[in-house]
Amino acid sequence: MTDFDRQYSRVGTDSVKWDSIRETYQKDDLIPLWVADMDFMAPQPVIEALKEYTEAGIFGYSIFPESLYEAVITWEAERYNYSLKKEDILFSPGVVPSIGVAIQAYTAPGDTVLIHDPVYHPFANMVKANGRIVSASLLVERNDHFEMDLADMEARIVAENIKLFILCNPHNPGGRVWDKEELLAVGKLCQKYGVTVIADEIHQDLVFAPRQHISFQTVASDFADFSIILTAATKTFNLAGIKNSMVYIKDKKLRRAFKEVQEMTEQATISTFGLIGTEAAYRHGGSWLTELLSYLSENSRFTQEFLAEHLPQVKMMPPEGTYLAWLDFSELGLTDAALQKRLVKDAGVVLNAGTLFGKQGSGHMRLNLACPKKTLAAGLQRIAAVFG
Repeated sequence: MTDFDRQYSRVGTDSVKWDSIRETYQKDDLIPLWVADMDFMAPQPVIEALKEYTEAGIFGYSIFPESLYEAVITWEAERYNYSLKKEDILFSPGVVPSIGVAIQAYTAPGDTVLIHDPVYHPFANMVKANGRIVSASLLVERNDHFEMDLADMEARIVAENIKLFILCNPHNPGGRVWDKEELLAVGKLCQKYGVTVIADEIHQDLVFAPRQHISFQTVASDFADFSIILTAATKTFNLAGIKNSMVYIKDKKLRRAFKEVQEMTEQATISTFGLIGTEAAYRHGGSWLTELLSYLSENSRFTQEFLAEHLPQVKMMPPEGTYLAWLDFSELGLTDAALQKRLVKDAGVVLNAGTLFGKQGSGHMRLNLACPKKTLAAGLQRIAAVFG
């Protein structure tokens, strides 16, 4: 059994989540509930595999082992009924670098790329950084979750000659796990107009029952003809620092174009730690993940009940997946700047500003649930003391 209640000190470890906030906000004793990594120890089998490697003491170049491909293929097949072959799998230092490669491979400078709003902010950042134009279709909040506005998406695709769409599934920051009917509808829309789909599925394993993750390429037999899948073990098993992700591309033309850009930018070289950690996680991390999901689900329930009792003005969108909570502070009537200032200066809690994820994020904050319950409770109590 993993002790997810154990509180580890990450201060002084060069942690982005914990060590950058003192310099950013010039304030001590802040509780960081922002950056999307976990305050939990990684699975012991992963730690042991990496320890065995470091104890050998030689850190030369590594090949991609057959056993790694086998572990990836087995994980996807057994958990998501997603059939892959070795040639379908490429490796990348991370999902965000892969988005950059895909933008260069499948669009030209000046092209428009479709995303949602709100959505994980590097989507827009990478589009702009590569000299493309962002078209953001607003998600509709209905029945306590986000839904896609397919009519708006179609209008944008036609009017702006869009050829690339970046899908976040499960959705960050809203925690929405898109169902088969929704994925089928958006897939048919993109297929109709020749739009290539990049599906960021890095949160695929972090889904709460009874919801189930459905990979975009499994929705229909021909969806793999115009899409690529991005995922990783790093988000699931708290391994962001080992830098490895997978890109699943079944269509030969799409795969060739992606590989060409990878080769031009040297984006296919992976740290040996990434190779070893990914394989160990997929081979031996299943039971740890089951325990993690139970703990995250309880943290989500606790947060919803706490807010309902102590801070009913703040509404939480119940996450179906991820370990991220989307909080609506708009009833407080504060500007985004004032909200952020009061959270940091008065409450001593750091959350991600909703505006980071798009214009529709105004009045919202993203909270990271992946921490010991004592840490989470302390942060929520501070927020309630200021706004309650």
